[in-house]
Amino acid sequence: MENNKNVSKVYFTDFRCRPDEGPADKLKRLIKTAGIDQIDMNGKFVAIKMHFGELGNMSFLRPNYAKAVADTVKSLGGKPFLTDCNTLYPGSRKNALEHLYCAWENGFTPLSAGCPVIIGDGLKGTDDIAVPVKGGEYVKEAKIGHAVMDADIFISLTHFKGHEMTGFGGTIKNIGMGCGSRAGKKDQHCNGKPIIDPEKCRGCKRCLKECANDGLRFDEATGKMTLNADNCVGCGRCIGACNFDAIDFAQDAAVKELNCRMAEYTKAVVDGRPNFHISVVCDISPTCDCHAGNDVPILPDIGIFASFDPLALDQACVDACLRQDPMPNTQLTEEMAKEGFCDHHDHFDNANPNTEYKTCLAHGEKIGLGSRSYEIVTVK
Repeated sequence: MENNKNVSKVYFTDFRCRPDEGPADKLKRLIKTAGIDQIDMNGKFVAIKMHFGELGNMSFLRPNYAKAVADTVKSLGGKPFLTDCNTLYPGSRKNALEHLYCAWENGFTPLSAGCPVIIGDGLKGTDDIAVPVKGGEYVKEAKIGHAVMDADIFISLTHFKGHEMTGFGGTIKNIGMGCGSRAGKKDQHCNGKPIIDPEKCRGCKRCLKECANDGLRFDEATGKMTLNADNCVGCGRCIGACNFDAIDFAQDAAVKELNCRMAEYTKAVVDGRPNFHISVVCDISPTCDCHAGNDVPILPDIGIFASFDPLALDQACVDACLRQDPMPNTQLTEEMAKEGFCDHHDHFDNANPNTEYKTCLAHGEKIGLGSRSYEIVTVK
């Protein structure tokens, strides 16, 4: 926990349950204790931003958690809907039709989740609105999904996990990157491009499947992948796809600037309206739920956190994860067992050595997104 005079409250409960309740019941008690009922929701539209999981992935949050939040909102008179924006890369969520089918197949229906699903940036990911970023240094106007900004109240429901580019995927990632339209996502990723080491490239073409912008070209003569720099938008998905460490960013500033842009996009989403944030720290996979698959958790399940401060929430979740012992036979322990391993004394840096996340938290505090100082309030 950072030292700062502005201390935010972060509410926490573990996954231990009485015989008469389950995790969804504890989530309801947690957010009510945290003060979600202080928000006037009567008759108002409430966006619940979450990730519906790529088809094939099984580490995303179950719909039961979404229903617990939606039911709480409805009990307070609000009109909730689940939302996410379309992706920049190939997969089952790149337009609203496929995105909805993906959400339904993964269990997010009005019956199971307690409210409708609305894709925030429309059919083709082009329905966005330019939102000014107060205090923005990298982004003056964020391109945010229109439906996200049309809501009167904003709630984020996040699966906290590792990430192959930003170190971890938490509340800021869920909001900043997740609420950006396709143009907004490109805007955040446009600051750097990767490089490919031909000596390490095996020519497996795994990275090629992740590129949506014709940013990669396979050289049949050499059997190696090459970069088409004119088309590459710097999204970094190829880095996470490569199992042989053949792809990396050409400069550290690329990831650091992405972190800053992501924090500024988050500020654009939450500024000027009531907002509340929940982070479920379980199934802590080493990479994002955007992949059509998932590896085993690198850390044990911890619990559920909630706060009015998205930055304090991310900091508290990071700190809780760093206090855990690594799970055996995972990507984290595999990296730690490699010859020449350099211990960063940080589970997320060790699991994905090419990543960096501290810039995001520091910049978020700098621009007034929230406070990195927090007080934990435990709910039994």
